[in-house]
Order: sequence, then C-alpha cells, then structure tokens
Amino acid sequence: MPRYTSYPTANNFTNNVNAQEYKNCLDKLPQDNSISLYLHIPFCLHLCWFCGCHTKLTKKYDPIDDYLISLKKEIKLVSSVIKEKGKVSQIHFGGGSPTILKVGDFNLLIREIKESFHVEKNAEISIEIDPRTVNEAKIATYAISGVNRVSIGVQDFDEKVQNSINRKQPFYLTYNTIKILREYKINNINLDLMYGLPNQSLETIKKSINYSLTFNPDRIALFGYAHLPRMKKQMKLIDENILPSHNNRIKMFEVASRILIEAGYSHIGLDHFCKTNDKMNIAKENGTLRRNFQGYTTDNCDVLIGLGTSAISKLPQGFFQNTKQIQIYKDNLTKSILGTERGIILNKEDIICNNIIESLMCKMKVDVSSVC
Repeated sequence: MPRYTSYPTANNFTNNVNAQEYKNCLDKLPQDNSISLYLHIPFCLHLCWFCGCHTKLTKKYDPIDDYLISLKKEIKLVSSVIKEKGKVSQIHFGGGSPTILKVGDFNLLIREIKESFHVEKNAEISIEIDPRTVNEAKIATYAISGVNRVSIGVQDFDEKVQNSINRKQPFYLTYNTIKILREYKINNINLDLMYGLPNQSLETIKKSINYSLTFNPDRIALFGYAHLPRMKKQMKLIDENILPSHNNRIKMFEVASRILIEAGYSHIGLDHFCKTNDKMNIAKENGTLRRNFQGYTTDNCDVLIGLGTSAISKLPQGFFQNTKQIQIYKDNLTKSILGTERGIILNKEDIICNNIIESLMCKMKVDVSSVC
C-alpha cells in the first residue's frame, strides 16, 4: 500500500534547492495565505525498532535544550522573512517524541510561536503523544496552551508484539493518558495503530481494534508497517521470520476495517477511520479532504512551514526540506541561515501529477478533465 505524502516524493528532492532559494520563496508568499506549522522534535527516550521517523535516542536532556535554542532561532528567522503575510490556522508537534519536552520548555515554545506568527484564535493545535513520556502536568500545560487534538501512539496492545518491536507500553498507560486528557477537556483523540508488525496475527489485530474502541476515539490511523532495514538500521533488530506474510497483512487490514466500520466508523482514504460526525468524514463527503506529511487531514492551508531538523515545507513553488543533521542545523542557525538542505521546485507536470495522486488517495477517483 503506497504511502505518498508528496509528489514528487522526498526521494526526488535534490541538493540544488538550498536555504537561499527557500528564503526567496518565503519572501514571495502572497499576503493572505493560510499557514500550517509543523514542528519536529527529533528525540526519543526509547528506540522503537519499527520506526521510520528521523529521530535520535537520548537519555539526557542537554541535547534537547540545545536543540530548542536553534528551533526558536528558526521560528524567529522564518517569521522575519514572511513578516505578517498570513494567519496560522494549524500547528502540529511531531517527532520523535514531542512529549519528551519539559513543561516549561513547551510553554516557551508555544509562546515563541504565538509572538512570531499571527495564530488564529480557533487554530487547531495538535501533538503526537507517547504515553510513556507524558504525565498530568504536561497534559495540563497542553490544555492551557490551546492544544485541542492529540494523536496517541499505540501500534499494538499485544505484549508479545510490543516486545518484538521494543515498544513496551502496558494498556493502563494508554488508558490513564486518555482519562487525564479528557479530564482537561482535550477530547479530540486520535489513535495510531499498525498492521504487519512481527508476531501480529488476526487475533492480535482484533484484540487491538476492540481495545481501541473502548476509548471511543474520534479517529484511528491504521498504517501498514514497511520493513526497510537498508534505510533504517534499527529495523535490522526485527526478526524477519516472525513478520506476517503479504496475504496475512491483507487479511489483517480487512478484519480491522470490518470491525471499525461495523462500530460506526467511516473509512477515510487508504488507512484512516473516523466517526461519521468528525470533520474529517465531512471533508471526505464534500471533497475537501487532503493528504500531507502527517497523513490524511482537513488542513486546507495554502502553505505548510516545517520547522526543525528533517522538517519539510510546502510552498506554491515547491518542497523544501531541512537538514537531518542536528549539528549542521544548529551551525546554520547560529549564522542566521535557514536549515534547508534539499527540495524540489515544481513544474506544471509535477502539479498535475500531484493533483491526480491526491485525488485518487482522498476521493478514490479523479476527474482528469478537471485536473488538466
């Protein structure tokens, strides 16, 4: 199952696109843009073997402190270029594990964003949550800061599967996290699950889906695990002999889909499910559903600005990706240079192909005459 997040894909980005070109494109943004911000926190306390994200294992907080200094510099630098040309209607914290941040640091980061950009009062502010690195104090801070949607990483509730991917997360941790979130009125809750993991079976998938339904989440993302040990070294730690076969992967998804649909969830695109009254399903019905680097979204912003290492920005002119190397990122920002390392400028054919692919992935059909 393809996981397009852009066309051309990131594999097609080149080093011909640099920080200066990105800065020039930011400077040319129209006055009335709707802007979405993505902030990448590339640190984790634990290394999940299945993970395909750009992240770094750390047991100390000092590297995170240093990184946040550079991240704030990037926020200020980008805002000084675009000035007040648009309004921010979406903010998403991803990683890595953004819940690794201390309460005070998250507060300062939110304050920096709101001082640097024009953030709309009803903006959607979302964060990816690892129940192993969150507590009530952090959740209270999210609520006060305006966070109104969370995506909780689960992957699978089965202990044997969790041990196979080095993701030990007892059921009670997820339960307590969701309980506290709702106590603080953060009620827009997404769960992230996976199929195709080692030691998974039809029975474990059924169990995980049914456990998930007890939480009554608004949305469930059910991603297929992509085993790419040549690209991600930690995946070499997964025993390939206990990975499910291709046919079993298909059956897992079919079984999970059937349970979710029978429970009243709507199937969105390739790998998302949501309640029928959720705005994602409404977007699907009225044809405004989109897909970006975070998956399916109701985000209709004209501009996506990625902040932090490896983050990708989407502007009308093309895609621009920051360096994945934390030290290079820090060195550049010390010299007031943006962290952009690669990207691609779109031509007319790229735009047409992108529109066709997005239509197929969001609507499962395409009006070729309209696109052309």
